[in-house]
Amino acid sequence: MEDLEQSRDPAERATEGKRLRADVPRSSHSEWLPGPDRADPVAILEEQSRTRIAELVPIRYGRMLASPFTFFRGAAAIQAADLARGPRSGPWVQLCGDAHLSNFGGFAAPDRDLVFDVNDFDETLPGPWEWDVKRLAASLAIAGRDHDLGPEARRTIVLDSVRAYRTAMVAHAASGNLDVWYARLDVASVTDLWGGGATKKERATFDRNVAKSRAKDSLRALSKLTHRVEGKLRIVSDPPLLVPVEEIVPEAGEPAADEQIHGLLESYLETLPDDRRHLVEGYRYVHTARKVVGVGSVGTRAWISLFVGRDDGDPLFLQIKEAQASVLEPYTADCRFAHEGQRVVEGQRLMQAASDIFLGWLTGPEARGAHHFYVRQLWDQKGSADVDRMSAPTLANYGEVCGATLARAHARSGDRAMIAGYLGKGDPFDKAIASYAEAYADQNQADYDAAQAAVDEGRIEARTGV
Repeated sequence: MEDLEQSRDPAERATEGKRLRADVPRSSHSEWLPGPDRADPVAILEEQSRTRIAELVPIRYGRMLASPFTFFRGAAAIQAADLARGPRSGPWVQLCGDAHLSNFGGFAAPDRDLVFDVNDFDETLPGPWEWDVKRLAASLAIAGRDHDLGPEARRTIVLDSVRAYRTAMVAHAASGNLDVWYARLDVASVTDLWGGGATKKERATFDRNVAKSRAKDSLRALSKLTHRVEGKLRIVSDPPLLVPVEEIVPEAGEPAADEQIHGLLESYLETLPDDRRHLVEGYRYVHTARKVVGVGSVGTRAWISLFVGRDDGDPLFLQIKEAQASVLEPYTADCRFAHEGQRVVEGQRLMQAASDIFLGWLTGPEARGAHHFYVRQLWDQKGSADVDRMSAPTLANYGEVCGATLARAHARSGDRAMIAGYLGKGDPFDKAIASYAEAYADQNQADYDAAQAAVDEGRIEARTGV
């Protein structure tokens, strides 16, 4: 990590962080004005589409254009270009790269406790710590608009989230390295933090969602995503969202496709520690299908593979998801990993308090150009908050939880004492980011309108309802 000298006295580093304010005042982070040379946001999306599966790109645009908030979810590349024009205080951290509200959620840790953390790392890369904070803050402001909240209510929500980030970072700066490394937020703690602003109905919904997450595992995926064909387990066909591999490459036939996938999985095993490799080798490969996932990720190559262990009632689903270059890379530094899948995996391990034991990576067939992938479990008690249905107090509390979680993730890799020194104990930074978030919500609305106009003009095609 750049410019980290963790062996120096923490008080010295905090003082150095405070000195950074002279060159980059905390108030400077409030600024957002698009320059005359700002790139066309639709052109940025079109450029991304060139490396994606053409038939799925209209689905991506359709999902993005459902609302300004969903548009923002898919617009990480647009905001990355904008963030690069803004102030940087100096310290770098391992960035999520796409830290909007919907990329936080719950999942099962290896000890089977349900934890809450950042849960999307497709864009992860080292970079200025402020960038993740600004993306989270902007997503809160945009979500507030989707909820028809007024400017003051939106500002309060963002202020609370940034304050939670700041105070958590200050607390981590005063903690030992192992304390920071072991820190994590379990669902019981989330309930305590989140529940204060929730209505009885929202609390009941939250409890139901936790129960639903706990039931979302490979057995659930087996019942939802497979059927039997001539006595054999097969992933169902539901195009264009779920398509068995033999339907995509019919000329090869299922046996040839299976043989190719076996070869790919062998290379995946080489990226696992010995104990995890032994575990995976205890499963037998069954079937693979292409699966459309997310909003911004639609059009990238994503597959799911079914394995069985002791018998057909002992399933394991792995998701094999394409990893392209991070949208941050043009504005930070070259990735230190030659493999984009490894970049995602290593970034996730560095930021998360507990990570999927099946994380690994592989390289796809080179017949039409090599593609990098990372591997994880498809469903492992994963769940996310229903942002669309949150009341204003609940959205505020949820924003605080996300802010504190992001600070802990940054504290694991960055100079937490220097960042805490820069942030300080007052609220100038909080206020600056609240102003930025509102200004960028205006920009996001303008970009959303531009994309909608591009559809109306026939420049791009959007497929809705899929």
